Amino acid sequence: MDPVRNPYAPGAGQRPPELAGRDAELSAFDVVLERIAHGRPERSLVLTGLRGVGKTVLLNQLRSAAISRGWGTGKIEARPEQSLRRPVSSALHMALRELGPRHGDQESVAEVLGVVKAFAQRVSPVDAKVRDRWQPGIDVPAATGRADSGDMEIDLVELLSDAAGVAADIGSGIALFIDEMQDVQPDDVSAICAACHELSQQGAPLIVVGAGLPHLPAVLSASKSYSERLFRYLRIDRLERAAADRALIAPAEREDVEFEQDALDALYDAADGYPYFVQAYGKVTWDVAASSPITAADVAMAAPVAEAELAVGFFGSRYDRATPAEREYMHAMAELGGPHGAAVATSEVAVSLGRKPASLSPARDSLIKKGLVYSAERGQIAFTVPHFGRYLLRHPD
Repeated sequence: MDPVRNPYAPGAGQRPPELAGRDAELSAFDVVLERIAHGRPERSLVLTGLRGVGKTVLLNQLRSAAISRGWGTGKIEARPEQSLRRPVSSALHMALRELGPRHGDQESVAEVLGVVKAFAQRVSPVDAKVRDRWQPGIDVPAATGRADSGDMEIDLVELLSDAAGVAADIGSGIALFIDEMQDVQPDDVSAICAACHELSQQGAPLIVVGAGLPHLPAVLSASKSYSERLFRYLRIDRLERAAADRALIAPAEREDVEFEQDALDALYDAADGYPYFVQAYGKVTWDVAASSPITAADVAMAAPVAEAELAVGFFGSRYDRATPAEREYMHAMAELGGPHGAAVATSEVAVSLGRKPASLSPARDSLIKKGLVYSAERGQIAFTVPHFGRYLLRHPD
């Protein structure tokens, strides 16, 4: 098979050639946009799921849907040690630049841009040390007395309210997309919740669409008790069989290539329905297949190659970030949870390692911060990466 024509795309956040199995989420977002366009109240959205299920891909697709309806959009990726002031300022600046030319009062738009600039420049002492002279690239004077109090919650509410006003003036909306939302700092999480609450009460046409790991709802709930009612939560999981097959068949058909049923069976067993793995196994299988139709024998030949690539790029790159103590903790989790990576009790991990639970807290907390594990529920811990337990069992060192 011609590798140049290979349609599969196993990349981080890279849109697959066929976005299968996400019709329900896309339809739900269309309803949100339509309701807001008609002045109906709507909640912001939060996508949750393990790594490799396509949250970032879906987030980008939702953003495209908003853009196609003439909304202003901006996207950021949260980082554990970074305040949201600068990223949010840049994202809103982008959204306002999209909407600004359609506004009849450019002076009003400039005033809001001044608020964005004031918000961006009101950084904490820690942030100021990073780049004292950082500028948001806005060619208007910073506003005073608006979004510049230094209190993140107050400032974000004022900023988003003013930005939403620009969108409302032209009958449009703004969508702020936040990837890796579980990494937002606690004070900023509280501010986001407060801002979404205020905007919802105002009926303002601005929504936040977040994506993060399975414990993100708990992060939001710990910040504001009303967050459970504030967001609409969509759990993004692995693909059902029909969708996984379509993700493989549809791109191949466009290249006049077919799969035998046994090959599809073998690919589903290997990928387990996880979108990233579907693309990874599909890509290697295409490359090793001699001709169409692709057979189960082709899959059998490709599987070790695909697994080797995943071991380095998908699993190994994450494992290498862990310290010896953290690796010991993860290996114990793998032994207890088995190849499917079932959630395990933290107390059982301690017993397995012959240690007191308190002594293992630093390793566990560090793994959570690195995004390698998450607290599935109180007293439980699980891997954020599907099949990670299987990888660790095959690589004991």
